[in-house]
Amino acid sequence: MKKDRIAEVKRSTAETEISVRIDIDGSGKSTVDTGIPFMDHMLTLFARHGFFDLEITARGDIEVDCHHTIEDLGIVLGDAIAKALGDKAGIRRYGNMILPMDETLVLVALDLSGRPGLYYDVNPVSELVAGFDARLFHEFFQALCARCGMNLHIRQLASGENHHLFEAAFKGLAKALDAATSYDPRVSGPLSTKGKFD
Repeated sequence: MKKDRIAEVKRSTAETEISVRIDIDGSGKSTVDTGIPFMDHMLTLFARHGFFDLEITARGDIEVDCHHTIEDLGIVLGDAIAKALGDKAGIRRYGNMILPMDETLVLVALDLSGRPGLYYDVNPVSELVAGFDARLFHEFFQALCARCGMNLHIRQLASGENHHLFEAAFKGLAKALDAATSYDPRVSGPLSTKGKFD
């Protein structure tokens, strides 16, 4: 019988206070309150389309700007995913998705190898989406990769308006991560000839 893959991580700094609880084997339920409405929307649909149960609260110095909160959300969510997955024994490890969102098309491919890297080719039509600086999503994905040991490629294949672009990226990430974290009955231990991930 597989163990529960649930983790809770909290991080408190002079700039942010963030709490994340994730159940990898959930049903897509979420409560998200970051103080940044568009980020709440992205994380809610990430949970729904990945079938992760997710609880996130964040308070940050968004009166300065959103950078600290967005980056630290990536850090804490990455830590929670890594903690929930443990040694990653039995998982498929790889996941990918080419996801359409109306006129936009985004490719997401990832490897939970333990070797972090972000390869990001996303070109929004403007810097702002719903009043939020869309360039900060790079910081979120970079921090997420670093903390959960993920090699992540996000590539824009067809352009469109910003909301659709980032919605496709987050949904694609959710679907790819759901695939990568799923169990394969043929896999015993970590899926690596090294016998471990790193």
